[in-house]
Amino acid sequence: MVNRRIDEPTGTETVGHEWDGIEELNTPLPRWWLYTFYACIVFSAVYVVLYPAWPLIDKATAGTLGWSSRGDLAKEMSAANMARQGVFQQIAATDIEKLPGSPDLMQAAISGGAAAFKVNCVQCHGAGAAGYQEFGYPNLNDDDWIWGGTLTDIEYTLQHGIRWDAAEQTRVNYMPAFEGVFDKAQVSAVTGHVLSLSGKAQPNPAGAQLFSENCAACHGPAGGGSPELGAPALNDAIWLYGGTAAAVTKQILAPRHGVMPAWSGRLDPVTIKMLAAYVHSRGGGQKAAPAQIETDVAQTPDKAKTDG
Repeated sequence: MVNRRIDEPTGTETVGHEWDGIEELNTPLPRWWLYTFYACIVFSAVYVVLYPAWPLIDKATAGTLGWSSRGDLAKEMSAANMARQGVFQQIAATDIEKLPGSPDLMQAAISGGAAAFKVNCVQCHGAGAAGYQEFGYPNLNDDDWIWGGTLTDIEYTLQHGIRWDAAEQTRVNYMPAFEGVFDKAQVSAVTGHVLSLSGKAQPNPAGAQLFSENCAACHGPAGGGSPELGAPALNDAIWLYGGTAAAVTKQILAPRHGVMPAWSGRLDPVTIKMLAAYVHSRGGGQKAAPAQIETDVAQTPDKAKTDG
């Protein structure tokens, strides 16, 4: 620039720019800043050589040290798994119904199951395992179980799922649709009787007769349900799809049937066993044999239950 000159007060060369008499000085950067900048350049060059740096299509350059954060995590996970192998082996070798007899082992199974539940089950059953009635996802926190709530029952359900076509031993039941079978008055009568079983309506002789002829074979004479058939109890305050007259009527006319995936093949047997222990521990796990459920519920119609 032809207008460059030395500024007399500062002794610094100007850059040759001038605006309304104001000139810009070409003040050099502090040496400490330059040295730091140069050091950063050298550091980055060394880092690129030693560590993963340049992204490629499906990975990054490995670096001469062979280190990566994923590799570091894999080592830590492997070490943690090795530390837990002893417990896992004990759980695998213990019959699931005998786990409660070993409190420490049962607690370890519950803890492992809680972790697996957060990864695989909360999407449907919720973080607190309370389910979502609007979608027919069962609550796992009470005493009512469609297919039984013993540790063995829960483990089997987890292994084979509910109405899961890909699993040959999946649990299957289908409630018939009564639309076109019952007229409007009959539907109203059956709905009233079903609600009366849990004290939500007055007894209905006509509905009781229709229930006895069409529904008691699965749900039981007192509406206590049948875990062997996958028929839910109807004589308490817990409902899978809702306990209003409209919800019950809808289920009678056009039943909804939920689906649960089979976890065998997706999760290892120990994880499934731990999941069963965790679900059982939520508060609704049964200790009685499934054959006793109908009798117990019939004798105590206000007993809490789980639609699980």
